[in-house]
Amino acid sequence: QQPLELTRKILRDKQNKKNSGQPIPVFPSWVYERPALIGDFLIGTSLSTDTTVPIGTLPLASQESVIVEDLLYVLIGVDGRYITAQALVGRQNRAFSLDPNLDLSIKELVTRILPVAASYSAVTRFIEEKSSFEYGQVNHALAAAMRTLIKEYMILITQLEHLQRQGLLSLQKLWFYIQPTMRTLEILASLATSVDKGECMGGSTLSLLHDKTFNYTGDSQAQELCLYLTKAASVPYFEILEKWIYRGIINDPYSEFMVEEHELQKEKIQEDYNDKYWDQRYTVVQQQIPSFLQKMADKILSTGKYLNVVRECGRDVTCPVAKEVIYTLKERAYVEQIEKAYNYASKVLLDFLMEEKELVAHLSRSIKHYFLMDQGDFFVHFMDLTEEELKKPVDDIITTRLEALLELALRMSTANTDPFKDDLKIDLMPHDLITQLLRVLAIETKQEKAIISADPTELTLSGLEAFSFDYIVKWPLSLIINRKALTRYQMLFRHMFYCKHVERQLCNVWISNKTAKQFSLHSAKWFAGAFTLRQRMLNFVQNIQYYMMFEVMEPTWHILEKNLKLVSEV
Repeated sequence: QQPLELTRKILRDKQNKKNSGQPIPVFPSWVYERPALIGDFLIGTSLSTDTTVPIGTLPLASQESVIVEDLLYVLIGVDGRYITAQALVGRQNRAFSLDPNLDLSIKELVTRILPVAASYSAVTRFIEEKSSFEYGQVNHALAAAMRTLIKEYMILITQLEHLQRQGLLSLQKLWFYIQPTMRTLEILASLATSVDKGECMGGSTLSLLHDKTFNYTGDSQAQELCLYLTKAASVPYFEILEKWIYRGIINDPYSEFMVEEHELQKEKIQEDYNDKYWDQRYTVVQQQIPSFLQKMADKILSTGKYLNVVRECGRDVTCPVAKEVIYTLKERAYVEQIEKAYNYASKVLLDFLMEEKELVAHLSRSIKHYFLMDQGDFFVHFMDLTEEELKKPVDDIITTRLEALLELALRMSTANTDPFKDDLKIDLMPHDLITQLLRVLAIETKQEKAIISADPTELTLSGLEAFSFDYIVKWPLSLIINRKALTRYQMLFRHMFYCKHVERQLCNVWISNKTAKQFSLHSAKWFAGAFTLRQRMLNFVQNIQYYMMFEVMEPTWHILEKNLKLVSEV
C-alpha cells in the first residue's frame, strides 16, 4: 500500500499546485483501509471456519466436484479450500498454491484454468487503483470501461455456479465455457500492466491503447476489444480537445491534455524586448500527445491560441463547424476536423486584427510616418522647436518639456489628422545607436555579458544621440507589433534622425557663409576650399538620405503592404 499512497500524494500535490483555485477531490481514507472493498484476494485472513477434509482421501468424482466449487470461488477473487492465492511480490502476476494430494489429471486442468483468476486479480486491482481522483479522467474512463467488462464476466461465473448447483458442471465443461473469457481477461490484464508500468496518464494512456489496438490488426476479436476501451478512454480527452480547438479554453484539472497553460501577464509584451508571451503562455507537453494526434499537435496548439487571443479581448468565439471528435483508426477524420477548426480560428483572429484593431492603419499611418520619417513638415516643426533642448546633455533634458513640444508639433502639422498620434511617446535611450546595435547582436552569444556590463560611452550623450520615439501598442496588436519589431524601427529612426540633424547643421553653415559676399573678390578665394568641402558634405548627406528613404525603405514598404493584403493566417 505504501508506494501507492506515495504516488497518489505526489500526483495530488502536483495537480493542486497547478490548479491553485480549486483543489482536486479526494476519496476518504477508509476506501483504502478496508481491503474487503477491493474485490481482490485477501491474503492471510482465512475466512472459512469449516474443517476441510484431506482431498487425497476422496474418490475422483468427489475430488472433481469439490475442485469445481473451489474454482468458482477463486475465479471471483475469493480463496477456496484447496486452492489459495499467494501474496503478491512487486508488480508480478498473482500465483496460486494447490493442495499437493490432488489427483494429477485434475491438477493439470486446474493449472490451465488458473491464469483466468490471475488476470481477473490484476484487472480488479487496476480498476480499484485507477478510480482514485489523482489518476485523471482518461484513466477513470478506462477503468469504468473495464468494470463493464468485469460485470459481464461476473454474470458468466454466476451462470456457471447455477449449473454447478444443478450438478451439471464438470471440470471439462468449466474449461470449455471459460475459453472465450480467457483471451479477453488476458488482454485486459496486459493493458493494465502496461499502463501501470509506464505510469501513464491522459494522452500517454491513449497512445498506449492506440498502439495496442494497431498491434492487434489481424486478430479481429482482440482489436475490437481494444477499440472499445480506447473509444471509452478517449471521451474525456476529446472533450478537453473540443473545448480548446472550438472555443480556446483549457479545462484540464488533472494535467492530462497536450497543451499546458502558464500564467503570464500580457502587459509585459510592451516592456520586454525578448518577450515570449506567445510562445510561453501555452506550450505542448510531448508525453501527453496521443500518438494518433502527433502530426497535428502544432495545429492544435495554434488553433486554441488564436481563439484565446480574441477571447481575451472580451469577444466570445465559438467555431461554427464544431463537430464531436470521436476516436477511430482512420486518422483522416481528425485531420479534417482540426484543419477546419484551425482555418476558422486563424480567420477570426486575422479579421479581428485587420478590421477591428486596424493593424494596417497603425503600420502605415503611425509607424511609417514617425519612425520612417515619412511626414516631412512634422519633422521640420519638431526639430525647430526642440533644437535647443536636444543640444543639452541627456541628464539635463526635461522629458516633460520634450513631450509638450512633441504635442505642439503634432498639432501644428499635417500629423494632426492621425487618429493614433496620441500613442507616440518620447524615449531617451541610455546609450547611443552603435552600442544599442552591438547589444542586440550580442544577445545569446558569448560576448553578451561583457557588452552588457561594459561601461556606457565615456562621452556624455547629447539629447540628439539619445533621442528616439516610442509607440504604445495595445493588446492584441502587441502580438504583431511587439517590442522586438519596435526596437528595429527605433534603430532605423535614430539613424535617420541623426542624418537629418547633420543635414540641418550643414544648411546652417551654408547660411552663415552668405556673409562672405561682403568681402572683396580678392579675399573670397581663401574661402573657396572650405565652401567646396561644405557643399560636398551636404551633397553626400542629402544623397545618402535620399538613397535610404527612396531606394531602400519605400520599395520594401510596398512589398510589406502587398504581402499584408494577401495574408491568409496570423
